[in-house]
Amino acid sequence: APCALAVGAAAAGLSAMSGRKTLGKLPREAIRLLELPRLDEQLVEAFRELVDLTGTLSDAFDELGIVGVVPAYALPPVHIGKRVVGQAVTVRNVHHATQVHKAAADRATGQAETEAHNLAVPGDVLVMQGVIGCSNMGGQSATLARREGFAGAVVDGTLRDPDQYRQMGWPVWCRGFTPITGKWRMQTVEVNGTVEICGVTVRAGDLVCADEAGIAFVPHERAGEVLEAARKIDGGDTRRKADIDAGVPLAEILRRKYK
Repeated sequence: APCALAVGAAAAGLSAMSGRKTLGKLPREAIRLLELPRLDEQLVEAFRELVDLTGTLSDAFDELGIVGVVPAYALPPVHIGKRVVGQAVTVRNVHHATQVHKAAADRATGQAETEAHNLAVPGDVLVMQGVIGCSNMGGQSATLARREGFAGAVVDGTLRDPDQYRQMGWPVWCRGFTPITGKWRMQTVEVNGTVEICGVTVRAGDLVCADEAGIAFVPHERAGEVLEAARKIDGGDTRRKADIDAGVPLAEILRRKYK
């Protein structure tokens, strides 16, 4: 069973990114990992097969003592009905150290999320700790992110170019949109380190599971046990729903043990 699989190439730290070079937009030490610890693809696929993705994972987290869910009222999806499951490539942004108008006059942009785009493997999810009130990633950058392999993005911050995002149909969860550029107002300080998304700690390589209800961040080292618990919950819920739809009497439904 996938939940019994080791986190595979994760232990060896191997990935398809081997041999890639940075773009030089950040100091090398600011890019904590060039290669993510990889989860076995069968295990990741088993998460994708969960019927009620984030609801089930939220229940599993409660059982296992994990804090890792961000509800959609905090980070709403740009597109309704989308879901995504993939490993996190992380970006951390902070307010720009230089005054806005001086940075603009000097053309001193601080944005460097393209370093993360450069490291993406198809199926990864961009997870960004951002700045509120300015754009952490515009439409062109998002188009590049999708082109380079990101299956979607979770941004604890604001974005720009809502029309372009909607036309792309690319799954994105964010605080909202703004016309204000982030070029002179924020700077990227770290890629593939640890970020905080609405109070939840996320590390590069953690599994991101997101749908219309919210986002669940599965700690990399606990993915197997989380999947095992989630499968039991998901299976029980599916059986109970089938009994309800089949007209099983209420008293009988209450007597049956589904989970």
